[in-house]
Amino acid sequence: MTPARRLSVLGVVAALAGTLTAVPAAAQSPAATRPPGAVPAGLRAATPPKVPVATGYGGAVASVDADASAAGIEVLRKGGNAVDAAVATAAALGVTEPYSAGVGGGGYFVSYDAKSRTVRTLDGRETAPLSADSGLFLENGKPIPAAEAITSGLSVGTPGTPATWDTALDRWGTRSLREVLKPAQKLARDGFTVDATFRAQTAANEARFRDFPASARLFLPGGELPVVGSTLKNPDLARTYEELGDQGVDTLYHGKLGKDVLRTVQHPPVRPGAERKVRPGDLTDKDLGEYEVRSQAPTRTRYRGLDVYGMAPSSSGGTSIAEALNILERGDLSKLSEKDYLHRYIEASRIAFADRGRWVGDPEFEDVPTRGLTSQRFADSRACLIKDDAVLTSPLAPGDPWDPQPCEAGGRAAPTTYEGENTTHLTVADKWGNVVAYTLTIEQTGGSGIVVPGRGFLLNNELTDFSFAPADPAVHDPNLPGPGKRPRSSMSPTVVLQGGRPVLALGSPGGATIITTVLQSLLNHLDRGMPLVDAIAAPRASQRNAAATELEPGLWDSPVRAQLEAIGHRFTRNPEIGAATGVQRLPDGRWLAAAEKVRRGGGSAMVVRPGR
Repeated sequence: MTPARRLSVLGVVAALAGTLTAVPAAAQSPAATRPPGAVPAGLRAATPPKVPVATGYGGAVASVDADASAAGIEVLRKGGNAVDAAVATAAALGVTEPYSAGVGGGGYFVSYDAKSRTVRTLDGRETAPLSADSGLFLENGKPIPAAEAITSGLSVGTPGTPATWDTALDRWGTRSLREVLKPAQKLARDGFTVDATFRAQTAANEARFRDFPASARLFLPGGELPVVGSTLKNPDLARTYEELGDQGVDTLYHGKLGKDVLRTVQHPPVRPGAERKVRPGDLTDKDLGEYEVRSQAPTRTRYRGLDVYGMAPSSSGGTSIAEALNILERGDLSKLSEKDYLHRYIEASRIAFADRGRWVGDPEFEDVPTRGLTSQRFADSRACLIKDDAVLTSPLAPGDPWDPQPCEAGGRAAPTTYEGENTTHLTVADKWGNVVAYTLTIEQTGGSGIVVPGRGFLLNNELTDFSFAPADPAVHDPNLPGPGKRPRSSMSPTVVLQGGRPVLALGSPGGATIITTVLQSLLNHLDRGMPLVDAIAAPRASQRNAAATELEPGLWDSPVRAQLEAIGHRFTRNPEIGAATGVQRLPDGRWLAAAEKVRRGGGSAMVVRPGR
């Protein structure tokens, strides 16, 4: 696990009195003063412990970062609800996880309201310019190089994150945007401690950042990679958060901040002499001014007597997880060997991705059969394709959710198109029983690579989540670019209820692997009986209608790989898939927060009042 980040900037408790010496988490003696995961009462935490699981009362926060989790806990301690804390956590992640999320991106917000016992969602996905058409990433009829598309103004969609924060707070929160941005504003001004994960992500982007002076100044202090253990400050972002708090999000969609974004997109600020080809984008003030967060019904399916709610299109997460769960429900996964369990899980994922690729896109542009994709009838028509002693061949042809026919494909097969693999996820619960699962992103690790000068945040490259061209010209692709269209996503913030009350909520980053990560974590916990933190930590497999299934080292090096290969499975090794977080309501009323033990440097689980 990487060294915990220093929380010198957050007043975690209202009556802060002392100061801890900034020492590595491993050098502290947490057992002497508090249970793991607890923010110390009465103290200003210089180095909060970064632990993967915490239990207690008053609410819980789980994210990839200790500073961000503590920001959410601070809001909960001061009487804010889960929605308030989720926005505060997300804003803090914009400081400490700027390569994954921030003001320049978008995401999906799923909220459970304890009073009405209902699940509500917000689609804050980025949108293509109104000038975009299906040939956005084509030149002379052929797709442009991916690197040129990613690092460009051309790939930047209208940001949806600030509008998501504002809408969530206005409808369901109890605090103002100004108030919930204060912890992140202070964190940006005073700085956070660089860890090994942050340095490695910076190194992976170093060449890109050097071609944009504003990016280099922020992320390559003194012209060098940031040193592990050093403090990285972002005063420009602190001022941007202050402006958003004082003026509201209109400063982005109708004001000065928006003009800065448009100038950067239309005229990317490349350093003189750079050899990189950086294409301009065509976002305009009309694109910003017409942006709207969509409110829509969540997806819902029944599984083992539970209600599983997810994000409807433009995300494919809710429909794909629902379909796979429905396919798997006919068998008792708890009684299967690891080989047989993984075989069925892999095959259900393969089928769900085949159907996702054919049917899911932006519902404002495509006739997406959401109800059919999440129906048990359609799942049953697809489940009979799975054989215990044989493996399906990818690309698998899709079924037809409009007219399900048992074991028959509904069209021609097409391979799954590429989707970037970086984003972040947070999960929050409060003392009233409200829950939020929120996944947000700027797409690529480091997004477009372009920091808005003077603003302290990276612009997204979200439009590269569109298909550049159909994978097969003979098969309709619902995910081609279009004017004002939202690219298909795999983000899968998920909330599970029983009798109208929360059981758990979770989500993950990872591009298209998000779907399989959330699905496998659910199965590990609900069917295989693993504690939530172990269900998240277990080694992962990801099959996305491809010839080979990706395996993490824990499965790659396991005897189960040979057992699966013996019946026809093919595998490739992936060192790390996803970085999930979740919260769980325990039978005695306590909340459990769970995060990664190792992936992405380990996650951070915290509760307001620890209790065992």
